[in-house]
This record gives sequence, structure tokens and C-alpha cells, in this order.
Amino acid sequence: QNSNLKTAITNLKPQFTIGNMYTYKYDQEASFWGGNEYWNVDNKDLRNANSSVAKIELLEIYNHYLFVHPYRALRPYTYNPDINGNFAVRNFDANNSDIEAEYIWTHFRLKVQEIYDKEVHLFGNFNNYQINESTKLNFDPELLAYTGKQLIKQGFQNFKYVTVSKDGTIDEGEICGNFDTTENEYIVLVYYRSPSDMTERIIGIGSANSKDIRSN
Repeated sequence: QNSNLKTAITNLKPQFTIGNMYTYKYDQEASFWGGNEYWNVDNKDLRNANSSVAKIELLEIYNHYLFVHPYRALRPYTYNPDINGNFAVRNFDANNSDIEAEYIWTHFRLKVQEIYDKEVHLFGNFNNYQINESTKLNFDPELLAYTGKQLIKQGFQNFKYVTVSKDGTIDEGEICGNFDTTENEYIVLVYYRSPSDMTERIIGIGSANSKDIRSN
């Protein structure tokens, strides 16, 4: 789901075969949580604020302060176009964004009550969905919000706030919510291992959008 291998569902066996056709009609076993649309960071222009960047400071490098994000789990679903957790590197003022896009200190603030038994982290493909100290947000008792900053490549990025339990379990819906109307991208990889093979081979790959899946 959305290029995130951490939530991949694996080892699903075909329920039956007809000739060379493998049939999968799982229900719960192949189901993902719907999640919510990602928030965006649009920093293609270093010097101008926009719908995601509230304030800009130039220190050693540019610092972008995002608008405060609310707790969304109990709010009604709101359509917000995203790129499904992914990112694009781009600099409006550059001839070649691949080598001229800058890094920006991006400041985040999440308005939510303190969660005592879990950590709160930034989550997205901007760092390959890694959870580490750099993605951790800390609760500020004066602001009554979780705050943190991340060094992010200039362009357009998607992210969400997730909670992480002591055993490492990531919950994408505790802060942002889960909705069956959320638009998501899915990739399916089919592996096969013949009796004479030492390892599995990918023999098929497909992709689909949740909108197409619902319409079918």
C-alpha cells in the first residue's frame, strides 16, 4: 500500500488454480486499513509561504514552519489530494532540480493531547518510511502540542503522523484516522518457486488504485 513495504501483506497462497491461472479471492487476509489522505509539504519555492508553509526564516539554511496540524481520527473524512505518501524533488528557481534542490529544516507541530505510552513520529516515503530519532516528535507542555523538525529535500512531500508502541508497532490511524473512502495505491508482486529452483522468482506485477477497485 502506497509503496510502504513495512505494511506489506505477504505469503498469500492462491486459493485455487485453473490451468495457468492463479485465483486469489481473500477478504480479511488481503485487507489493509484505509488510513487517511497524507498532509503535504510544498517547499518548491524557498522564499514564499503557501498553503502548507506558514512562516520562513533564513538562518544557516532556510527554515520552514508549517501550519499547525490537528488531530483527525475523530473528524469526518475530508478529501485532500495527495501523492500517496511519496515525494518529488523540485526547485522552482533551478535549471536542474536533481543537483540544485536545497535541503530545508522543516518544523512540524501537531495539536493533540500527550500520548503517554507511545511515541509520535513523522511517516512517509521521504525517508523510505523509516522510524528513528530524527522522525520523533516531542510533546511541548507550553504549546500543548507535539513538535519536531526534519531536514527535507526541496520539492513536494507527503507525510502523516503515526504512533509507535514500545514493541515497535506502528499505528497509522491513531492520529490521522481510518476511512474507507481514502484513496490509496496498491502494488501486487507474484512470486513463484518451481521444484527445481533454489529461490523464488517474480513472475507477475500489477498495480491498482482503490477508486478502481471499488468501482469494480
